[in-house]
Formats: sequence, C-alpha cells, structure tokens
Amino acid sequence: MTLFKFKNEGNVAEKFPFIPAVFSDLFNDYMNETGTARDVLSYVPAVNIAERAEDFMIEVAAPGVDKEDFKISVENGVLSISAGEKEEQKEENLRFTRKEFSACSFKRSFTLPEHVEADQIAASHKNGVLTLLLPKKEEAKQKPVKEIKVS
Repeated sequence: MTLFKFKNEGNVAEKFPFIPAVFSDLFNDYMNETGTARDVLSYVPAVNIAERAEDFMIEVAAPGVDKEDFKISVENGVLSISAGEKEEQKEENLRFTRKEFSACSFKRSFTLPEHVEADQIAASHKNGVLTLLLPKKEEAKQKPVKEIKVS
C-alpha cells in the first residue's frame, strides 16, 4: 500500500527505455534525468563562511548530528570537520511504508588563512548548526579608521 506517491522531475524510464518499468519508481526516486545518482546518496553539508573584524565564522548545517558525533581538527593549516555514521536502533514493532531518513557521514576541509589563530578555534552546536569561530591574529584585525587633522 502506498501512502504517498512522489514524482520527481522527469521520468527516468521514459528517457531510458531499456530500464524495465518495474524499476521506474526506484530510479525516479534516486536518480535524476541524466541517469546519475541524486544528491541524497552522498551527503555534503552546506556551510556559511563570514569574515568579521575580529574573526571568521563558519556555520555547518548538519541537522540530526549530535555534537558528540563531530570531529574537528587542524593539521598543516587545514581545518577538517567530519561526522561519522550512527548505529541505527531498530524497533521491532515498526513497519515503514517509506523510509528516507538516514545517518550519513561527511568530511569537509578548509585551508586556513595564515592570519588565523588555529589554537584558539572554538566550536558550538545548536539546533542542527555547528558554529566555529576562528579568531584572527592581532596584526590581521581591522583597525578603526584614524582621522588625521590637517594643521
């Protein structure tokens, strides 16, 4: 019994007639019209990077990932953020009609500018967003505008 029928853009079976019709839903759900795997099969979290006067701020959108699951490291000027897959707890009394939630692992790496204090990086996690603050070295911080009076 199907509770919800999802139709994605394009019909893969029409574009690729050699695929048997019985597999149409599977391919429409997990492949795009070019026949390549959809992004749901590989997970790379979105990031925001902002520069402020005192620091850089990196936000990583990782809903469903607990703060204990993140691994953050700096090595040779490269900041690496990763999270591993969680073991899924199985509940015997559930019979899913459709299951799309999945625990994915990922790794993102960023080359740090030379004017970042790598040993002072701080991280916090709230509402599915990991926030990293990368403080700038003193010489790289923006200085206030100095007005010079003409005499």
